[in-house]
Amino acid sequence: MSRCWWGDSDDLRSYHDNEWGRPVNDDPRLFEKLNLEGFMAGLSWLTILRKRENFRAAFRSFEPAKIARFTSRDVSRLMRDEGIVRNRAKIEATINNARRYADLTQEFGSFAAYAWKYEPKPRRRLLDRDELAEIELPAEAIAMSKDLRRRGWAFVGPTTVHSFMQAMGLVNDHLRGCDAGRESERLRRAFVRPR
Repeated sequence: MSRCWWGDSDDLRSYHDNEWGRPVNDDPRLFEKLNLEGFMAGLSWLTILRKRENFRAAFRSFEPAKIARFTSRDVSRLMRDEGIVRNRAKIEATINNARRYADLTQEFGSFAAYAWKYEPKPRRRLLDRDELAEIELPAEAIAMSKDLRRRGWAFVGPTTVHSFMQAMGLVNDHLRGCDAGRESERLRRAFVRPR
């Protein structure tokens, strides 16, 4: 199988081949991914991926209503949890985001409808490896980041939002010749965008 260079290792192969870049409209998965991207700030995705199941357990499967009820006692519990990234600002940001989630979904009907309204147009083409250095953040990632921050969300900078868009299939940034990229594009063409 032909892959993007970064996904051709034992640790990342399954994630690259079966998840990254495939379109998602499931609210809990989208919420989880955006917050895990925030936890990744300053780290590698592999670090977060290896701890993902621990994060899911610690953050109650990333169900926003449950996280929104977390208290300072929960923050203390999470700061002692060696299975996750123990960064107080990132933990508090996830709780904060969960508290703001209900207002956003009430306005847009779902988190998926909100996120997918920022899908970049026109859709980008698959890139060659040497073109990656020249890739610019899509204007839509910058706009989504600004809007989330205006709504009080945290750890949702433009780079974090762009990584979220790549992972959740809002853009297909697999490299040209990547089999998973071709499959992601096929799935994106058939994907019914949430409204």
